[in-house]
Amino acid sequence: MQFSRVISPVENMQIWNANSNGFSFVISYETRAGPGLHGRPGFVASWRPIYENRCAIKVGGSPFGTLIEAERACDAMLGLLVTP
Repeated sequence: MQFSRVISPVENMQIWNANSNGFSFVISYETRAGPGLHGRPGFVASWRPIYENRCAIKVGGSPFGTLIEAERACDAMLGLLVTP
């Protein structure tokens, strides 16, 4: 999957997204304080089916220390989702 940075009018908000095989994946960077999203520090990955009105599900292991780790976790999750 190829993740793209989402342009946000909110200063310092860091979000990336990718779609593949009917699933949407989002990675966000969270910190405990300051601008942007708040939570446990790190890169939080989540997924949801594109064509169903369902809430997102956090990818196990989140938050990750790096964006690359979060991307790899999303790729692994996609593999599990599309395996019959």
